[in-house]
Amino acid sequence: MASSFEKFQKRRLLSSYFSVILSIFIVLTLLGALGLFVINTEKISSYVKENIPMTVFFKKDANDATMQSFGEELKEAPYIKDYVYVTKEEAAQNNKDIMGDYETLLDGNPLLNSYDIHLKGGYVQTDSIKNIELALRANPMVADVTYDLVLVEMANENIKTITFWILVISGILVFIAMLLINSALRLSIYNHRFTIKTMQMVGATKSFIRKPFVWRGIKLGLIGSLFAIATLLWLVYYLDAALPVLNIWEDWMPTAIVFGGVLAFGIIITTISTFFATQRFLNLRTDDLY
Repeated sequence: MASSFEKFQKRRLLSSYFSVILSIFIVLTLLGALGLFVINTEKISSYVKENIPMTVFFKKDANDATMQSFGEELKEAPYIKDYVYVTKEEAAQNNKDIMGDYETLLDGNPLLNSYDIHLKGGYVQTDSIKNIELALRANPMVADVTYDLVLVEMANENIKTITFWILVISGILVFIAMLLINSALRLSIYNHRFTIKTMQMVGATKSFIRKPFVWRGIKLGLIGSLFAIATLLWLVYYLDAALPVLNIWEDWMPTAIVFGGVLAFGIIITTISTFFATQRFLNLRTDDLY
């Protein structure tokens, strides 16, 4: 009979530990995933902005030397991500569906030689892009500079909105994480409340009673954190393959910081929660344990 009771208690204890580890794992995985998204927000933002094109058209009397000289200037410009020279013949070919057989309708090719430019993400701001436009127009051979200003403003506005809500959700999720982990640990220690009070009644000090529970909480936090990091590691490999533009492993330090934060948060929150949960039962009167 005693053996069956001991097995029941052991199963109950293992179930309690499993629920704590599972709670820590789920919460930290969500937090870590959100952290990965936050650190890659700038890359995603830059990727979106860098795909907004700017086209510089040249006057018909601009010669090859002028075009080549302008290309050299672009190569040295700090705000240029990439650029490509498009001749008016190539432009006509690219727009053949729109222009049709223009040679029979028009006196020559009406299009202009141009450079298609993509700016670096940090320069795709309303003020910056206008200054760049003015600098490009300063060239006397430039006929026009075109880009979608509305799209630029929308991209920046949407990115600001998304960033704000990410921070709000992060704060809420951290608060929920602390509550869930704290509740799971308190329930785990609740099963040992009579043991705690018995040790206290025979003269054990609070620090002596608290120590094994705190260490157990640290171990559970470490196990849950390692499971969460393993899941996040798989997620990073998946994202790196699906979205190579992010280059997550190329810039591995922020990712390592997120993993370290997950590990540290898991250990710290379990340590604090276990300490206060144990302290609560240490301060209870014997009658209140029932």
